Amino acid sequence: MPDVILPVLDEAEAIPKVLAAMPAGFHPIVVDNGSTDGSGEIATEAGAEVVVEPRRGFGSACFAGLTAAGDDVVCFMDCDGSLDPADLLSLHDAFADRADLVIGARRPEPGAWPVHARIANRALALEMRRRTGLALSDLGPMRMAGRRALLDLGLLDRRSGWPLEMVLRAAAAGWTIAEVPVPLRGRSGRSKVTGTLRGTVQAIRDMSAQLRAINPDAPTEG
Repeated sequence: MPDVILPVLDEAEAIPKVLAAMPAGFHPIVVDNGSTDGSGEIATEAGAEVVVEPRRGFGSACFAGLTAAGDDVVCFMDCDGSLDPADLLSLHDAFADRADLVIGARRPEPGAWPVHARIANRALALEMRRRTGLALSDLGPMRMAGRRALLDLGLLDRRSGWPLEMVLRAAAAGWTIAEVPVPLRGRSGRSKVTGTLRGTVQAIRDMSAQLRAINPDAPTEG
């Protein structure tokens, strides 16, 4: 069964619950991206493999986990308690049904997703569809793909543009990309990056750069 890459920045409160909910056979790899609250030690005590990535950035943490993974199939998901690891089984079913990349399209519970983050995600998804024809509703962090195939894409972004770059390069390579709806719950603890207004602004900048890279003459909207 797949390796599950979990980027972490000060998620001590959520880690035990997330790891306890991991489906049987899925191997968690927690990537500690500079935590100061003992997240790495807590993950180790809970039985996860822990990778330390000192270079800050969502893409840096994801890439470190990807290179450390050993299974032919890898998953990515947030480790803040907003996503249920049990939903990885639905992604696995879609992946087994010949999809090359499966994305968990978030369906938020009331209050689970800040309005500014939801609007930004929707706008980027629409802009991506306008430029590429990809009809995706979400650029969510829960996803599954083949490890070797992902490495061969040559992903370069090491910040918030990583999720969009993955989709754009996968589409350019002719991959079959599928969406599976997954519930989004309120996260555990205070948001450090993802979900904050500052984090949303940074994500817009990083993802807009990825969109400009595929069509420099078409400015992003907003």
